[in-house]
Amino acid sequence: MLPEYDFSKGVRGKHYQVFRKGYKVTIHKQDGTLDERDFALPEGVVALDSDVQAYFPNSEAVNRALRGLIELLPKTKVTP
Repeated sequence: MLPEYDFSKGVRGKHYQVFRKGYKVTIHKQDGTLDERDFALPEGVVALDSDVQAYFPNSEAVNRALRGLIELLPKTKVTP
């Protein structure tokens, strides 16, 4: 990190709620036109908060923990 970078007034997680809902990217083209694109997390994607991610760093770890939890639940399938 270069010394001239100053993040002392930065706010951690400032934009994460908006990102989880979806976001828009505006592309400024050389011809002066704008191209706007909407993005959202794909169906089935779950975003972990940073404190949870510290314990579950990848999909395999999350799935293993959830499968262990499923074993503790009653045998009826839950539908959303």
